[in-house]
Amino acid sequence: MGQEPRVSISTGVLRGTTADGIRRFLGIPYAAPPFGENRFRKPQPPAPWDGVRDATAFGPTAPQLPYPGAIGELLGSVRIPGEDILTVNVWAPEGADGAPVVLWIHGGALERGTAALPAYDGTSFARAGIVFASIGYRLGSEGFSVLDGAPRNLGLRDAAAGLEWVHREIPAFGGDPHRITVMGESAGGGLTAALLARDDSRALIARAIIQSGPLEAQPEAKAARVTTQLAKRLDVPAERSAFAALPPDELLQARRAQATGSSPLGGAPGFQLAIDPDSLPRSPHEALRSLTTPLLIGTNTDEYRLWFPPEALAGISRAKLFAARLALRIPGRAERAYRAAWPGAGTGEIFGQLATDVMLRAPATRVAADKPSPTFVYEFAWQSPVRDLRAAHALELGFVFDTLADAESQRLAGPDAPQLLAERMNADWVRFISTGDPGWPAFDARRITRVYDEQVEDLPQRRTRGLDLLP
Repeated sequence: MGQEPRVSISTGVLRGTTADGIRRFLGIPYAAPPFGENRFRKPQPPAPWDGVRDATAFGPTAPQLPYPGAIGELLGSVRIPGEDILTVNVWAPEGADGAPVVLWIHGGALERGTAALPAYDGTSFARAGIVFASIGYRLGSEGFSVLDGAPRNLGLRDAAAGLEWVHREIPAFGGDPHRITVMGESAGGGLTAALLARDDSRALIARAIIQSGPLEAQPEAKAARVTTQLAKRLDVPAERSAFAALPPDELLQARRAQATGSSPLGGAPGFQLAIDPDSLPRSPHEALRSLTTPLLIGTNTDEYRLWFPPEALAGISRAKLFAARLALRIPGRAERAYRAAWPGAGTGEIFGQLATDVMLRAPATRVAADKPSPTFVYEFAWQSPVRDLRAAHALELGFVFDTLADAESQRLAGPDAPQLLAERMNADWVRFISTGDPGWPAFDARRITRVYDEQVEDLPQRRTRGLDLLP
Protein backbone atom coordinates (compact mmCIF):
# COMPACT_ATOMS: atom_id res chain seq x y z
CA MET A 1 0.00 0.00 0.00
CA GLY A 2 2.95 2.38 0.37
CA GLN A 3 3.61 5.13 2.88
CA GLU A 4 1.04 6.87 5.08
CA PRO A 5 0.83 10.51 3.94
CA ARG A 6 -0.17 13.23 6.35
CA VAL A 7 -1.98 16.49 5.67
CA SER A 8 -2.69 19.35 8.04
CA ILE A 9 -6.04 21.15 7.66
CA SER A 10 -7.80 23.72 9.83
CA THR A 11 -9.29 21.12 12.19
CA GLY A 12 -6.24 18.91 12.63
CA VAL A 13 -3.82 16.47 11.05
CA LEU A 14 -4.97 13.60 8.82
CA ARG A 15 -3.31 10.29 8.03
CA GLY A 16 -4.24 8.69 4.70
CA THR A 17 -2.87 6.11 2.31
CA THR A 18 -0.82 6.20 -0.88
CA ALA A 19 -0.96 3.77 -3.80
CA ASP A 20 0.40 4.10 -7.34
CA GLY A 21 1.19 7.77 -6.91
CA ILE A 22 -2.25 8.72 -5.55
CA ARG A 23 -2.89 9.88 -1.99
CA ARG A 24 -6.29 9.06 -0.50
CA PHE A 25 -7.93 10.60 2.59
CA LEU A 26 -11.39 9.34 3.55
CA GLY A 27 -14.08 10.18 6.07
CA ILE A 28 -12.96 13.74 6.88
CA PRO A 29 -15.66 15.72 8.74
CA TYR A 30 -16.77 18.86 6.92
CA ALA A 31 -19.56 19.46 9.45
CA ALA A 32 -20.59 18.16 12.87
CA PRO A 33 -22.74 15.00 13.09
CA PRO A 34 -26.37 16.08 12.42
CA PHE A 35 -27.87 14.19 15.35
CA GLY A 36 -28.79 14.99 18.95
CA GLU A 37 -29.11 18.74 19.31
CA ASN A 38 -27.98 19.19 15.68
CA ARG A 39 -30.81 17.12 14.23
CA PHE A 40 -32.94 19.06 11.73
CA ARG A 41 -30.60 22.04 12.13
CA LYS A 42 -28.33 23.76 9.64
CA PRO A 43 -24.92 22.06 9.31
CA GLN A 44 -22.65 23.05 12.18
CA PRO A 45 -18.83 23.42 12.06
CA PRO A 46 -16.84 20.24 12.68
CA ALA A 47 -14.98 19.90 15.97
CA PRO A 48 -11.18 20.00 15.80
CA TRP A 49 -9.22 16.99 17.04
CA ASP A 50 -5.93 16.43 18.81
CA GLY A 51 -3.22 14.23 17.43
CA VAL A 52 -3.48 12.53 14.04
CA ARG A 53 -6.90 11.48 12.74
CA ASP A 54 -7.10 8.24 10.80
CA ALA A 55 -8.49 8.99 7.32
CA THR A 56 -8.14 5.55 5.76
CA ALA A 57 -11.81 4.48 5.74
CA PHE A 58 -15.09 6.01 4.60
CA GLY A 59 -17.20 7.67 7.24
CA PRO A 60 -20.68 6.49 8.27
CA THR A 61 -23.44 6.59 5.68
CA ALA A 62 -26.60 8.68 5.99
CA PRO A 63 -29.66 6.79 7.32
CA GLN A 64 -31.37 5.02 4.41
CA LEU A 65 -32.88 1.74 3.29
CA PRO A 66 -31.63 -0.35 0.33
CA TYR A 67 -33.39 0.00 -3.01
CA PRO A 68 -36.43 -2.29 -3.12
CA GLY A 69 -37.30 -5.03 -5.60
CA ALA A 70 -35.75 -5.36 -9.04
CA ILE A 71 -34.02 -2.00 -8.90
CA GLY A 72 -32.24 -3.14 -5.74
CA GLU A 73 -30.59 -5.91 -7.76
CA LEU A 74 -29.18 -3.30 -10.12
CA LEU A 75 -28.22 -0.51 -7.72
CA GLY A 76 -26.18 -1.54 -4.71
CA SER A 77 -25.93 0.15 -1.35
CA VAL A 78 -23.35 0.42 1.39
CA ARG A 79 -24.21 0.79 5.06
CA ILE A 80 -21.56 2.07 7.46
CA PRO A 81 -22.93 2.64 10.99
CA GLY A 82 -22.30 5.81 12.96
CA GLU A 83 -23.41 9.43 13.23
CA ASP A 84 -20.49 11.30 11.63
CA ILE A 85 -22.16 11.22 8.21
CA LEU A 86 -21.16 14.67 6.90
CA THR A 87 -17.74 13.76 5.59
CA VAL A 88 -15.60 14.35 2.53
CA ASN A 89 -13.18 12.03 0.74
CA VAL A 90 -10.16 13.16 -1.29
CA TRP A 91 -8.02 11.48 -3.96
CA ALA A 92 -4.98 13.58 -4.90
CA PRO A 93 -1.97 13.00 -7.15
CA GLU A 94 1.33 12.96 -5.28
CA GLY A 95 3.09 16.27 -5.75
CA ALA A 96 -0.08 18.07 -6.84
CA ASP A 97 0.16 21.86 -6.63
CA GLY A 98 -2.56 24.11 -7.98
CA ALA A 99 -4.32 21.18 -9.65
CA PRO A 100 -7.91 21.39 -10.94
CA VAL A 101 -10.51 20.07 -8.50
CA VAL A 102 -13.78 18.18 -8.91
CA LEU A 103 -16.41 17.74 -6.20
CA TRP A 104 -18.67 14.72 -6.76
CA ILE A 105 -22.25 14.65 -5.38
CA HIS A 106 -23.91 11.23 -5.54
CA GLY A 107 -27.48 10.54 -6.61
CA GLY A 108 -30.27 8.41 -5.15
CA ALA A 109 -33.58 10.33 -5.42
CA LEU A 110 -32.56 12.42 -2.37
CA GLU A 111 -33.14 9.43 -0.09
CA ARG A 112 -30.50 6.85 -1.01
CA GLY A 113 -26.87 6.65 -2.08
CA THR A 114 -23.41 7.22 -0.67
CA ALA A 115 -20.02 8.44 -1.79
CA ALA A 116 -18.60 5.15 -0.42
CA LEU A 117 -19.78 3.09 -3.41
CA PRO A 118 -16.77 1.53 -5.19
CA ALA A 119 -18.07 2.79 -8.55
CA TYR A 120 -17.38 6.36 -7.33
CA ASP A 121 -13.68 5.75 -6.78
CA GLY A 122 -11.79 8.90 -7.73
CA THR A 123 -8.62 7.16 -8.90
CA SER A 124 -9.12 7.74 -12.63
CA PHE A 125 -9.47 11.48 -12.10
CA ALA A 126 -6.50 11.71 -9.74
CA ARG A 127 -4.42 9.68 -12.20
CA ALA A 128 -5.18 12.41 -14.77
CA GLY A 129 -3.88 15.15 -12.46
CA ILE A 130 -7.16 16.20 -10.83
CA VAL A 131 -7.82 16.44 -7.09
CA PHE A 132 -11.08 14.51 -6.67
CA ALA A 133 -13.40 15.04 -3.68
CA SER A 134 -16.75 13.47 -2.81
CA ILE A 135 -19.21 14.16 0.00
CA GLY A 136 -22.11 12.62 1.87
CA TYR A 137 -25.19 14.61 2.83
CA ARG A 138 -28.43 14.10 4.76
CA LEU A 139 -31.06 12.10 2.89
CA GLY A 140 -34.81 11.55 2.98
CA SER A 141 -36.66 12.84 6.01
CA GLU A 142 -33.44 13.93 7.70
CA GLY A 143 -32.39 16.07 4.77
CA PHE A 144 -35.47 17.17 2.84
CA SER A 145 -38.46 17.32 5.20
CA VAL A 146 -40.56 20.48 5.26
CA LEU A 147 -41.16 20.95 8.98
CA ASP A 148 -42.38 23.84 11.10
CA GLY A 149 -39.43 25.05 13.14
CA ALA A 150 -36.77 23.55 10.89
CA PRO A 151 -34.74 25.06 8.02
CA ARG A 152 -35.61 23.95 4.50
CA ASN A 153 -33.35 21.93 2.21
CA LEU A 154 -30.96 20.62 4.86
CA GLY A 155 -29.34 18.18 2.43
CA LEU A 156 -28.66 21.04 0.02
CA ARG A 157 -27.24 23.09 2.89
CA ASP A 158 -24.95 20.14 3.66
CA ALA A 159 -23.74 20.10 0.05
CA ALA A 160 -23.10 23.85 0.23
CA ALA A 161 -21.09 23.35 3.44
CA GLY A 162 -19.13 20.56 1.73
CA LEU A 163 -18.35 22.88 -1.18
CA GLU A 164 -17.19 25.56 1.26
CA TRP A 165 -14.94 22.98 2.96
CA VAL A 166 -13.39 22.04 -0.38
CA HIS A 167 -12.79 25.67 -1.26
CA ARG A 168 -11.19 26.32 2.13
CA GLU A 169 -9.16 23.13 2.65
CA ILE A 170 -8.33 21.73 -0.79
CA PRO A 171 -5.02 23.66 -1.14
CA ALA A 172 -3.61 21.36 1.57
CA PHE A 173 -4.14 18.46 -0.87
CA GLY A 174 -2.64 20.29 -3.84
CA GLY A 175 -5.87 21.59 -5.36
CA ASP A 176 -6.64 25.06 -6.69
CA PRO A 177 -9.70 26.48 -4.85
CA HIS A 178 -10.44 28.71 -7.84
CA ARG A 179 -10.74 25.77 -10.26
CA ILE A 180 -13.50 23.72 -8.64
CA THR A 181 -15.90 21.79 -10.88
CA VAL A 182 -19.00 20.48 -9.12
CA MET A 183 -20.31 17.26 -10.68
CA GLY A 184 -23.38 15.21 -9.84
CA GLU A 185 -25.68 12.56 -11.27
CA SER A 186 -29.45 12.17 -10.85
CA ALA A 187 -30.34 13.78 -7.49
CA GLY A 188 -26.68 14.78 -7.24
CA GLY A 189 -27.10 16.57 -10.56
CA GLY A 190 -30.14 18.33 -9.14
CA LEU A 191 -28.10 19.42 -6.12
CA THR A 192 -25.34 20.62 -8.43
CA ALA A 193 -27.90 22.74 -10.27
CA ALA A 194 -29.23 24.04 -6.95
CA LEU A 195 -25.74 25.06 -5.83
CA LEU A 196 -25.40 27.01 -9.08
CA ALA A 197 -28.71 28.73 -8.32
CA ARG A 198 -27.39 30.05 -4.97
CA ASP A 199 -25.28 33.21 -5.15
CA ASP A 200 -22.93 32.16 -2.33
CA SER A 201 -22.25 28.67 -3.69
CA ARG A 202 -22.04 29.73 -7.33
CA ALA A 203 -19.19 32.10 -6.46
CA LEU A 204 -17.07 29.06 -5.52
CA ILE A 205 -17.78 27.05 -8.69
CA ALA A 206 -15.63 27.43 -11.79
CA ARG A 207 -17.46 24.80 -13.87
CA ALA A 208 -20.26 22.26 -13.43
CA ILE A 209 -21.32 18.87 -14.77
CA ILE A 210 -24.94 17.71 -14.50
CA GLN A 211 -25.65 14.10 -15.47
CA SER A 212 -29.34 13.17 -15.75
CA GLY A 213 -30.27 15.69 -13.06
CA PRO A 214 -33.76 17.09 -12.40
CA LEU A 215 -33.53 20.86 -12.61
CA GLU A 216 -36.79 22.06 -11.08
CA ALA A 217 -37.33 22.89 -7.42
CA GLN A 218 -40.89 23.01 -6.15
CA PRO A 219 -42.96 25.60 -4.29
CA GLU A 220 -42.87 24.83 -0.59
CA ALA A 221 -46.45 23.55 -0.48
CA LYS A 222 -45.71 20.93 -3.14
CA ALA A 223 -42.34 19.93 -1.67
CA ALA A 224 -44.10 19.51 1.71
CA ARG A 225 -46.52 16.83 0.50
CA VAL A 226 -44.22 13.93 1.32
CA THR A 227 -43.60 15.27 4.83
CA THR A 228 -47.28 16.02 5.46
CA GLN A 229 -48.33 12.51 4.44
CA LEU A 230 -45.51 10.96 6.45
CA ALA A 231 -46.51 12.93 9.56
CA LYS A 232 -50.09 11.67 9.22
CA ARG A 233 -48.86 8.08 8.91
CA LEU A 234 -46.75 8.55 12.05
CA ASP A 235 -49.60 10.36 13.83
CA VAL A 236 -47.39 13.33 14.73
CA PRO A 237 -47.45 16.98 13.66
CA ALA A 238 -45.12 18.03 10.84
CA GLU A 239 -42.88 19.89 13.27
CA ARG A 240 -39.19 19.73 14.06
CA SER A 241 -39.71 18.70 17.68
CA ALA A 242 -42.02 15.82 16.72
CA PHE A 243 -39.74 14.43 14.00
CA ALA A 244 -36.62 14.91 16.15
CA ALA A 245 -38.24 12.82 18.88
CA LEU A 246 -38.43 9.82 16.53
CA PRO A 247 -35.37 7.65 15.81
CA PRO A 248 -34.17 7.76 12.18
CA ASP A 249 -35.12 4.12 11.63
CA GLU A 250 -38.76 4.80 12.52
CA LEU A 251 -38.87 7.55 9.90
CA LEU A 252 -37.30 5.17 7.37
CA GLN A 253 -39.80 2.40 8.04
CA ALA A 254 -42.71 4.82 7.74
CA ARG A 255 -41.30 6.12 4.48
CA ARG A 256 -40.93 2.55 3.19
CA ALA A 257 -44.61 1.91 3.88
CA GLN A 258 -45.57 5.24 2.33
CA ALA A 259 -43.60 4.64 -0.89
CA THR A 260 -44.56 1.00 -1.50
CA GLY A 261 -45.94 0.64 -5.01
CA SER A 262 -44.95 4.14 -6.11
CA SER A 263 -43.03 5.08 -9.25
CA PRO A 264 -41.29 8.27 -10.39
CA LEU A 265 -44.56 9.39 -11.98
CA GLY A 266 -47.21 8.06 -9.65
CA GLY A 267 -48.13 7.08 -6.12
CA ALA A 268 -46.70 8.66 -3.00
CA PRO A 269 -44.82 11.94 -3.46
CA GLY A 270 -41.04 11.88 -3.29
CA PHE A 271 -38.56 14.18 -1.63
CA GLN A 272 -37.86 17.34 -3.60
CA LEU A 273 -35.98 20.59 -3.25
CA ALA A 274 -38.16 23.44 -2.02
CA ILE A 275 -37.95 27.02 -3.23
CA ASP A 276 -36.96 28.89 -0.09
CA PRO A 277 -35.76 32.50 0.43
CA ASP A 278 -32.90 31.42 2.66
CA SER A 279 -31.52 28.29 0.98
CA LEU A 280 -32.83 28.24 -2.62
CA PRO A 281 -34.49 31.50 -3.73
CA ARG A 282 -35.02 30.41 -7.35
CA SER A 283 -35.67 27.13 -9.05
CA PRO A 284 -32.46 25.97 -10.77
CA HIS A 285 -34.18 25.54 -14.15
CA GLU A 286 -34.80 29.28 -14.16
CA ALA A 287 -31.49 30.39 -12.64
CA LEU A 288 -29.34 28.30 -14.97
CA ARG A 289 -30.64 30.02 -18.09
CA SER A 290 -28.75 33.22 -17.25
CA LEU A 291 -25.70 31.48 -15.81
CA THR A 292 -22.23 32.36 -17.07
CA THR A 293 -20.56 29.30 -15.49
CA PRO A 294 -19.40 26.78 -18.14
CA LEU A 295 -21.65 23.73 -18.01
CA LEU A 296 -21.54 20.16 -19.29
CA ILE A 297 -25.01 18.62 -19.17
CA GLY A 298 -26.71 15.55 -20.61
CA THR A 299 -28.92 12.52 -20.31
CA ASN A 300 -29.13 8.85 -21.29
CA THR A 301 -31.27 7.77 -24.22
CA ASP A 302 -33.44 5.34 -22.24
CA GLU A 303 -33.39 6.74 -18.70
CA TYR A 304 -36.81 5.30 -17.93
CA ARG A 305 -35.73 1.67 -18.31
CA LEU A 306 -34.15 1.69 -14.87
CA TRP A 307 -37.35 2.98 -13.26
CA PHE A 308 -39.80 0.77 -15.15
CA PRO A 309 -38.95 -2.91 -15.70
CA PRO A 310 -40.11 -4.52 -18.98
CA GLU A 311 -43.20 -6.09 -17.39
CA ALA A 312 -44.33 -2.69 -16.10
CA LEU A 313 -43.85 -1.12 -19.53
CA ALA A 314 -45.82 -3.96 -21.14
CA GLY A 315 -48.72 -3.18 -18.79
CA ILE A 316 -49.05 0.45 -19.89
CA SER A 317 -52.10 0.75 -22.09
CA ARG A 318 -53.16 3.60 -24.34
CA ALA A 319 -55.65 4.61 -21.65
CA LYS A 320 -52.87 4.84 -19.04
CA LEU A 321 -50.72 6.83 -21.43
CA PHE A 322 -53.62 9.19 -22.07
CA ALA A 323 -54.11 9.68 -18.32
CA ALA A 324 -50.38 10.33 -17.86
CA ARG A 325 -50.44 12.87 -20.69
CA LEU A 326 -53.28 14.74 -19.05
CA ALA A 327 -51.55 14.72 -15.66
CA LEU A 328 -48.31 16.01 -17.17
CA ARG A 329 -50.02 18.44 -19.58
CA ILE A 330 -48.46 16.77 -22.62
CA PRO A 331 -50.39 17.62 -25.82
CA GLY A 332 -51.54 14.91 -28.17
CA ARG A 333 -49.35 16.23 -30.98
CA ALA A 334 -46.31 15.52 -28.79
CA GLU A 335 -47.33 11.88 -28.49
CA ARG A 336 -47.75 11.70 -32.25
CA ALA A 337 -44.29 13.22 -32.75
CA TYR A 338 -42.78 10.62 -30.41
CA ARG A 339 -44.49 7.76 -32.21
CA ALA A 340 -43.03 9.07 -35.46
CA ALA A 341 -39.57 9.40 -33.89
CA TRP A 342 -39.75 5.89 -32.39
CA PRO A 343 -41.41 3.77 -35.10
CA GLY A 344 -42.34 0.32 -33.87
CA ALA A 345 -42.13 1.28 -30.19
CA GLY A 346 -44.88 0.01 -27.92
CA THR A 347 -47.12 2.24 -25.85
CA GLY A 348 -45.02 1.60 -22.72
CA GLU A 349 -41.86 2.68 -24.52
CA ILE A 350 -43.53 5.86 -25.77
CA PHE A 351 -44.65 6.54 -22.20
CA GLY A 352 -41.09 5.96 -20.98
CA GLN A 353 -39.52 8.29 -23.51
CA LEU A 354 -42.06 10.99 -22.68
CA ALA A 355 -41.29 10.51 -18.99
CA THR A 356 -37.55 10.74 -19.65
CA ASP A 357 -37.90 13.91 -21.65
CA VAL A 358 -40.41 15.69 -19.40
CA MET A 359 -38.33 15.00 -16.31
CA LEU A 360 -34.79 15.35 -17.66
CA ARG A 361 -34.02 15.92 -21.34
CA ALA A 362 -36.39 18.79 -22.16
CA PRO A 363 -35.33 20.92 -19.14
CA ALA A 364 -31.66 20.28 -19.92
CA THR A 365 -32.18 21.24 -23.56
CA ARG A 366 -33.93 24.49 -22.63
CA VAL A 367 -31.14 25.45 -20.28
CA ALA A 368 -28.50 24.65 -22.90
CA ALA A 369 -30.35 26.61 -25.58
CA ASP A 370 -30.79 29.71 -23.40
CA LYS A 371 -27.51 29.88 -21.46
CA PRO A 372 -25.24 32.72 -22.61
CA SER A 373 -21.98 30.96 -21.66
CA PRO A 374 -20.46 27.79 -23.14
CA THR A 375 -22.71 24.78 -22.55
CA PHE A 376 -21.82 21.34 -23.81
CA VAL A 377 -24.51 18.67 -24.22
CA TYR A 378 -24.10 14.90 -24.39
CA GLU A 379 -26.37 11.89 -24.82
CA PHE A 380 -25.26 8.48 -23.59
CA ALA A 381 -26.72 5.95 -26.03
CA TRP A 382 -24.73 2.71 -25.58
CA GLN A 383 -27.16 -0.12 -24.85
CA SER A 384 -26.53 -2.50 -21.98
CA PRO A 385 -27.26 -6.20 -22.55
CA VAL A 386 -28.50 -6.53 -18.95
CA ARG A 387 -32.30 -7.00 -18.55
CA ASP A 388 -33.06 -4.96 -21.67
CA LEU A 389 -31.91 -1.83 -19.83
CA ARG A 390 -30.58 -0.29 -23.04
CA ALA A 391 -29.14 3.17 -22.23
CA ALA A 392 -30.84 3.39 -18.84
CA HIS A 393 -30.51 5.90 -16.01
CA ALA A 394 -27.16 5.64 -14.17
CA LEU A 395 -25.58 3.38 -16.81
CA GLU A 396 -23.05 6.05 -17.79
CA LEU A 397 -21.46 6.17 -14.32
CA GLY A 398 -19.11 3.24 -14.85
CA PHE A 399 -17.93 4.92 -18.06
CA VAL A 400 -17.46 8.40 -16.57
CA PHE A 401 -15.45 7.00 -13.65
CA ASP A 402 -13.73 4.36 -15.81
CA THR A 403 -14.76 1.70 -13.28
CA LEU A 404 -16.28 -0.90 -15.61
CA ALA A 405 -14.29 -3.67 -13.88
CA ASP A 406 -16.10 -2.95 -10.61
CA ALA A 407 -18.94 -5.31 -9.65
CA GLU A 408 -21.22 -2.33 -8.99
CA SER A 409 -20.78 -1.06 -12.56
CA GLN A 410 -21.25 -4.54 -13.99
CA ARG A 411 -24.68 -4.84 -12.39
CA LEU A 412 -25.84 -2.35 -15.00
CA ALA A 413 -23.38 -2.71 -17.87
CA GLY A 414 -22.50 -6.41 -17.74
CA PRO A 415 -18.95 -7.84 -17.85
CA ASP A 416 -18.15 -6.98 -21.49
CA ALA A 417 -18.90 -3.27 -21.75
CA PRO A 418 -16.56 -1.41 -24.13
CA GLN A 419 -13.51 -0.25 -22.19
CA LEU A 420 -12.48 2.12 -24.97
CA LEU A 421 -15.76 3.99 -24.59
CA ALA A 422 -15.11 4.39 -20.86
CA GLU A 423 -11.63 5.72 -21.53
CA ARG A 424 -13.00 8.17 -24.10
CA MET A 425 -15.79 9.43 -21.86
CA ASN A 426 -13.56 9.74 -18.81
CA ALA A 427 -10.99 11.66 -20.88
CA ASP A 428 -13.67 14.09 -22.09
CA TRP A 429 -14.80 14.73 -18.50
CA VAL A 430 -11.18 15.22 -17.41
CA ARG A 431 -10.65 17.70 -20.26
CA PHE A 432 -13.70 19.73 -19.25
CA ILE A 433 -12.70 19.77 -15.57
CA SER A 434 -9.17 20.85 -16.50
CA THR A 435 -9.87 23.35 -19.29
CA GLY A 436 -13.61 24.04 -19.56
CA ASP A 437 -13.74 22.46 -23.04
CA PRO A 438 -14.65 18.74 -23.26
CA GLY A 439 -13.61 18.48 -26.90
CA TRP A 440 -16.79 19.05 -28.91
CA PRO A 441 -18.67 22.18 -30.04
CA ALA A 442 -20.87 24.11 -27.63
CA PHE A 443 -24.62 23.54 -27.99
CA ASP A 444 -25.64 27.05 -29.22
CA ALA A 445 -28.14 27.40 -32.07
CA ARG A 446 -26.86 24.30 -33.88
CA ARG A 447 -27.83 22.05 -30.94
CA ILE A 448 -24.67 19.98 -31.34
CA THR A 449 -24.70 16.98 -28.98
CA ARG A 450 -21.95 14.45 -28.37
CA VAL A 451 -23.49 10.98 -28.60
CA TYR A 452 -21.66 8.21 -26.77
CA ASP A 453 -22.40 4.88 -28.44
CA GLU A 454 -20.34 2.19 -30.15
CA GLN A 455 -19.16 5.16 -32.21
CA VAL A 456 -18.74 8.59 -30.60
CA GLU A 457 -20.24 11.31 -32.82
CA ASP A 458 -21.07 14.99 -32.62
CA LEU A 459 -24.58 15.33 -34.04
CA PRO A 460 -27.48 17.78 -34.04
CA GLN A 461 -29.76 16.87 -31.15
CA ARG A 462 -32.17 14.11 -32.08
CA ARG A 463 -35.99 14.25 -31.81
CA THR A 464 -35.95 18.03 -31.49
CA ARG A 465 -39.56 18.42 -32.61
CA GLY A 466 -40.94 16.22 -29.86
CA LEU A 467 -38.89 17.96 -27.17
CA ASP A 468 -40.11 21.38 -28.26
CA LEU A 469 -43.74 20.27 -27.84
CA LEU A 470 -43.36 19.29 -24.18
CA PRO A 471 -44.53 21.58 -21.36
